[in-house]
Amino acid sequence: MVQDLIDELGRLPGVGPKSAQRIAFHILQAEPTDVRRLANALMEVKAKVRFCSVCGNVAQEEQCRVCLDPRRDPAVICVVEEPKDVVAIERTREFRGRYHVLGGAISPIEGVGPDDLRIRELLARLADGTVTELILATDPNLEGEATATYLARMIKPMGLRVTRLASGLPVGGDLEYADEVTLGRAFEGRRLLDV
Repeated sequence: MVQDLIDELGRLPGVGPKSAQRIAFHILQAEPTDVRRLANALMEVKAKVRFCSVCGNVAQEEQCRVCLDPRRDPAVICVVEEPKDVVAIERTREFRGRYHVLGGAISPIEGVGPDDLRIRELLARLADGTVTELILATDPNLEGEATATYLARMIKPMGLRVTRLASGLPVGGDLEYADEVTLGRAFEGRRLLDV
């Protein structure tokens, strides 16, 4: 029974065998009320949370809080791969537009093509002419780049401004530890210093 719990916890993303074991034994030592609260939270989130009918973000209603917020700029849509990306961008408090969650990225190796993503829904959102800029914020990896390129080629003829998030060196990082792609992007995205 304990091994079953460890195995199930180990199936969670980012949880390796050692972490799964630690979590399982923590749960065994926890008060029954704490374990019940955790179990109830898991069941409640699974029962009540759904995906926004407009953008694909997580929501408790038909639409997510971003889509329902009248202060958000409907002319700018930021395209991301997963709902967790929305959370990351929202933490910056820099973006005041709307989102579109694709539900993944194009990955021929994993059998994910454009038809497996929420691209049709994106095109439907662009059809009414409200959107003037599309920000492609897919991951800076092979799949994310392929997805961004695919979308850019498809959307450019529509006359929209299509932009891509800048990428490069992290603040506090050392040049010697940067890989070639990251360093190359940093050179491409360099900017003038205002002194």
